[in-house]
Amino acid sequence: MPAPRLSVVIPAYNEEECIEECVAELCAVMERLGETYEVLVVDDGSSDRTFECLRSLKARYPRLRVLRFAANAGETAAMDAGLKNACGELIVTMDADLQNDPADIPRMVEMAKDWDVVCGVRAKREDSVVRRLSSRIANWTRNKVTHESISDVGCTLRLMRAPYVRNLKLYTGMHRFLPTLLRLDGCRIVEIPVNHRPRLKGKSKYGVWNRLFKGIYDLVAVRWMQTRWLRYRISEEL
Repeated sequence: MPAPRLSVVIPAYNEEECIEECVAELCAVMERLGETYEVLVVDDGSSDRTFECLRSLKARYPRLRVLRFAANAGETAAMDAGLKNACGELIVTMDADLQNDPADIPRMVEMAKDWDVVCGVRAKREDSVVRRLSSRIANWTRNKVTHESISDVGCTLRLMRAPYVRNLKLYTGMHRFLPTLLRLDGCRIVEIPVNHRPRLKGKSKYGVWNRLFKGIYDLVAVRWMQTRWLRYRISEEL
């Protein structure tokens, strides 16, 4: 098959109830888009039947690639493996839980003509009041500390140019700060509203409190990186 222009990277952990519908819906959208593509699912050491489902799907969807971790390593590790192994010049990331809508991807691809990173903003969150409130507080705090303007860092649906993300060195928890890290590297970033759907199958892997304490720790690390980032521009060479 020809090398894909688009890679869609999906970290998945214990998503046996969602993964088949996720891949089927995504591939249908990508076929209509008319671009060469691949779907790269990274199974983060699932303890349920996620990998068996993916093995079955592989026979039906030739554009599907699957990476399987030997043990659960976390979402950042799964995201990193997907970004580093993706073959496309444009890389889209999304969740496996069916809350992201693949129908938003064609619009993001169109905007990539003028931008390096296109970030989704969940215009109408289909989550509990507590989760929405905690997310709003977390976004405000991150932006205040890092001097950022990203409206919704918790939205995984993003499009990025491959050369930028392949140079990134990620650490645990850093997937939430991808736009900030990419901006440090000079990326032009734009945000667009995207559809958000309620989780009807499977279970969320994050709670309010485990996100809060880990998020504070990660925030300090990112702020340190910003203050120590190497910034220079060569003006001449003789």
